[in-house]
Amino acid sequence: MKKDLSLGEFLLDMKGRGFKFEQDAIGFIYFGQRSTDASDQLVKFAIEITLKTQKTFDGSFYISLLETLKENEINSRHKALQFVKDIGLLA
Repeated sequence: MKKDLSLGEFLLDMKGRGFKFEQDAIGFIYFGQRSTDASDQLVKFAIEITLKTQKTFDGSFYISLLETLKENEINSRHKALQFVKDIGLLA
């Protein structure tokens, strides 16, 4: 994942790689960011992990994961991936 991309640029990059988000999913992504006051970087981690674990964008899972990452003060991709492995979401 390109760390320096804004959330909007990240979503466009994902689209270019074949991940197509419906308009309601994009709205949900930004809603989650606003409701948790999460950084673009944390939102990108939550999207990546949501897609890896659910194989599609699941808005409820994404919001729950974003809240959990925020509550646990996760601030790097490495920490995010380690955290979800520790809680059993990824092998």
